[in-house]
Amino acid sequence: MGSKRIGITTTVAAITIIVALIIGGVIGYLAKPPEVVEKIVEKPVEKIVEKPVEKIVEKPVPALSGEIPIGAVLCLTGALATYAENEKVALEIGVSEINDMLRKSGAPVTIKLLVEDSETKPDVALEKLKSLAAKGVKVVIGMMSSAEVRNVKGYADANKILIISPSSTAPALAIADDYVFRLPPDDTKQGSAMARVMYDVGIRCIIPIWRGDAWGDGLLATTPARFKELGGAVVEGIRYDPEKKEFSAEVAALASKVQDAVNRYGKDKVGVYCVSFEEYETISVQASEYPILKEVRWFGSDGTCLSMKFIEDKVCADFSVKTKFVNTYFAPAESRKLVELREAIKAKIGRVPDPYAYNAYDALWITVKSMFIAEKYDAEAIRTVFPKVAEATFGASGWVKLNPAGDRELADYDLWAIVVKDGKYEWVKAGYYSGATDSVTWLVSL
Repeated sequence: MGSKRIGITTTVAAITIIVALIIGGVIGYLAKPPEVVEKIVEKPVEKIVEKPVEKIVEKPVPALSGEIPIGAVLCLTGALATYAENEKVALEIGVSEINDMLRKSGAPVTIKLLVEDSETKPDVALEKLKSLAAKGVKVVIGMMSSAEVRNVKGYADANKILIISPSSTAPALAIADDYVFRLPPDDTKQGSAMARVMYDVGIRCIIPIWRGDAWGDGLLATTPARFKELGGAVVEGIRYDPEKKEFSAEVAALASKVQDAVNRYGKDKVGVYCVSFEEYETISVQASEYPILKEVRWFGSDGTCLSMKFIEDKVCADFSVKTKFVNTYFAPAESRKLVELREAIKAKIGRVPDPYAYNAYDALWITVKSMFIAEKYDAEAIRTVFPKVAEATFGASGWVKLNPAGDRELADYDLWAIVVKDGKYEWVKAGYYSGATDSVTWLVSL
């Protein structure tokens, strides 16, 4: 009976301990927060790809680009052919220099020279201008004679085509606010210069013979008037048709007038004022048949100065030497630029060019500079800035300052004559005329 009680008690005690442990465990679990088990869940990572931002950078479009045509209407045949050849070569040199400069600067522009022959005929000059206009030309360098300028001026003004003449000088064409610029001074200045020259060498009576066009009529409206102001006399002269090729009737009439003047004033006081182009060659050859016409002095102008035809024709050259044939020509300022261009032209054609070739060269450079300042190839825009650009330019022809009419303002003249040197005929600068002092300085004795 006693041992049985002990076994029961032991069993009860064991159960009690187990229950206590269970209850303690439960209480412990409830008293302490449960452990958090981190479970790593892999998710696919979304890659954020930044799209490149397209920045639109606008490159400036050049105001001028491509091939830009500049026209040239020159008297490559006819009565000014020698001078036209000089000007053509000067323009070609200018185009080469300009294009080389543009290429080196990276400018996307080239200048193309389009040359036309006017044949020294006003109607042909207009046809050639219209042809250039149809090709998109807005600026034309040329119209060498005043007759050509006068004939094309209406069309140029109406169609806004800029004409820049290197050699037109007729005073009647000195008009402000048109589409014509002229790089020589007008003939009111040349007329005064020649009047002073003739009076300075002792001439007191002149007999004119001149081509009947805008240029010739212009000089005959100025030179005789100034000569009379100085105290000289002017005999009614002989006006001839510029299209003529033979002048026997005109020369015979001239000989008669000169003889009458000599009878009145004496041979040393009488002079012939010949306002011609290269037809002077024919006039002088026919005049050489009249002794009286070789016994008086002859005087010319820029239309007959430095022509090679006159020294290549022995009769013409000999007549010119005997009559001390003196010619006025616009005098560009002597400079390094002039010398360089003169030598470059001479290397190509074998002779010293006339001063108007330097005008043609400067006209091209001023045109291109004006075009870039205006930022467009447009005649009206170029015309607006051209005078200011010209005034700021000292080119091969000197300072290119224009007057309000668009003609060169400064006016000095070189005096050229044909002489014999070492058995050969050649042109020499015999003296010069100063417009500022209205005086003549002689460099050689004729």
